[in-house]
Amino acid sequence: MQEITSRETILKKIRQALIHKTTQRFPAVDWEKNVYNTGNASREEEFANAFTKAGGQFIFCENELDFLENVVMLAQENKWKHFFCREKSITDFMDKVEFPYTTDDKNFPEGMVGITSCEALVSRLGSVIVSSKQGSGRRLFVIPTIHIIMAYTSQIVPELKDALQLIKNKYVDEMPSMIAALTGPSRTADIEKTLVTPAHGPRDIFVFLVDA
Repeated sequence: MQEITSRETILKKIRQALIHKTTQRFPAVDWEKNVYNTGNASREEEFANAFTKAGGQFIFCENELDFLENVVMLAQENKWKHFFCREKSITDFMDKVEFPYTTDDKNFPEGMVGITSCEALVSRLGSVIVSSKQGSGRRLFVIPTIHIIMAYTSQIVPELKDALQLIKNKYVDEMPSMIAALTGPSRTADIEKTLVTPAHGPRDIFVFLVDA
């Protein structure tokens, strides 16, 4: 008699389970309903609170000009000198006010400030969703010392699944090869359970939220 292997035993149990299905104990459960209590805060407030708790820095702006004015103020306070941006949606209005920046990606000096857009903001998580199709590629999310993200209030969604749906709707023909969620500066506690921030990537992450 041929000996029955462990694999065959497991497969047999799986087949039996598929044939003799157990009655669902809670048939009326709405699996699509949001189980998280967001309170009475707006999506903007919820994102700002979650993002700052994760170590990010949040600034609300009335318009694009207000965004650039805030960046200039921060640059003066922190003595930032090098700005890198290659997304046309941002550089177009930077050119209008003669804001100094470079698109040269051959040299990233210490203290470099990278300016990018984003795909979406997830309010509950305080996460910024970015992709490789934004125009900045992949490196600008990890190489600069300072990462400035320009976002709009219209890009805020409640959950991660909503952000992914936005991306699917935007890139119907071909999805980005890289999609990432940035939730404050990177951190790790792998070595002796000591929290280190940042572990890699930008030292500081700013989200400038433009009202639009």
